Amino acid sequence: MNSIWKSTFIVSCLLGITLAVPAQDAKQQQRAKANAAGALRAAAEKVDRDVTYGQAGGTDLKLDLYYPKADSKKPRAIAVYVHGGGWTGGDKAGGAGALAIPELLKRGYLVASINYRLAPQFKFPAQIEDCKCAIRFLRASAKKYDLDPNRIGVFGSSAGGHLVALLGTADETAGFEGDGGSKEQSSRVQAVVDMFGPADFSARVGRSNQRLDENVFDVGKKGEGAMKLASPVNYVSKGDAPFLILHGAKDELVPLDQSERLLAALKKVDVPAKLVVVKNAAHGFAPNGGTPDPSRAELSTMIADFFDEHLAKKP
Repeated sequence: MNSIWKSTFIVSCLLGITLAVPAQDAKQQQRAKANAAGALRAAAEKVDRDVTYGQAGGTDLKLDLYYPKADSKKPRAIAVYVHGGGWTGGDKAGGAGALAIPELLKRGYLVASINYRLAPQFKFPAQIEDCKCAIRFLRASAKKYDLDPNRIGVFGSSAGGHLVALLGTADETAGFEGDGGSKEQSSRVQAVVDMFGPADFSARVGRSNQRLDENVFDVGKKGEGAMKLASPVNYVSKGDAPFLILHGAKDELVPLDQSERLLAALKKVDVPAKLVVVKNAAHGFAPNGGTPDPSRAELSTMIADFFDEHLAKKP
């Protein structure tokens, strides 16, 4: 990838813009998507699509709910997936993190994949308000979906990683609860898997383009304080949910330093946290300079193992 193409690709990812890609790469992406879709169909007993979990800004908020095949005599733990796309694009049907869904289903988890309002039509904090609304909805619907409201994990990639990090750190005092619905419920979660999400905007990650500042975070009106407000590191406190953080060693879009900053903040207050650096991996765990290690399959296993450890039903 030459430098011009690389820089254009980086900005496009942050802004949610779709670019033309070489035919060979496009075919590989199509095959990967087809394989992932096949694995998901094979692992799910059924899927409830486009369940309305709330309403905000005149928009119905939707999620898909995947049911595992294995029977359970007790309410199930649930893993909630938050897609990436630069806060301006993406969909609950895809993204790097979605590849972990089949493994979670095999282990008996319910899995919800959510959509949220997108910038520039809806500026931050609309995105995290919707994520919190989804958690409250699922907790309020525990009996309907036979889920355990005390065993809710979240996982997300890129912008979705940023949002799940906020779910794990920002409590109701942060002012992100919104008015989407189920206000009587808590939006707190019990485990977080953050894949290469921005964590500290004071480092100006991905902010070489002013369109990101304005289209997503509305810096022109809110000032630089808007970036502090959006940074998960600023909400870390003792008692936060445990974190598994996954990041590509050669990620130029969201530098590894972002996850290192989050890890340090969590460790400082004794929150259980682990950072796994994926060798030869760029943003989205795309290969860069060799075969990514751990592999995507191994990362999916790590995610499921992490949830098993922290969401297991206590005797």
